[in-house]
Amino acid sequence: MITGSTLQSVSLYLLSQVRGFPPVIQTVHIIAISAIMGSIVLIDLKVLGLALPSQSVPELSKRLLPWTWWALPALLLSGLPFIFARPAKYELNPVFKVKVVLIVLAVALTVAFNFTSAHDQAYWERTSGRGTAKLMAIASLLLWAGVILAGRWIAYADYLLPAQE
Repeated sequence: MITGSTLQSVSLYLLSQVRGFPPVIQTVHIIAISAIMGSIVLIDLKVLGLALPSQSVPELSKRLLPWTWWALPALLLSGLPFIFARPAKYELNPVFKVKVVLIVLAVALTVAFNFTSAHDQAYWERTSGRGTAKLMAIASLLLWAGVILAGRWIAYADYLLPAQE
């Protein structure tokens, strides 16, 4: 457990004593999720045939997925101070657990999509891959939307899920 650790002490200090740290780190968190959503949503919409008809899926993936891979560590690192500062709050929060599961699933799906694209660039353009790609795109959109919703709802878990008495 992190409670009483150096990580907790440093996080609490940064959040409570460093002027402007909380809003700056939250802004980094929001920019990171925006970069992820911007890149993923464009690729998913392309796969679904709803955007960018002049570009191929591999071309778009090659241009946009690096934004996702760079933003994921920023997302993680910008969220950790809040978790480390009050680990029990997050450990007991079921909405936070949902967010973590959704992130893991969304990242795994993105890795699978990226891996397939890297090994067979034409896969998503062939008839055999189109159905799979569309299902993956829909799942990706739902998972990442769930991550955002869960992230917003973490602070309101007490209201969403009243304690059982």
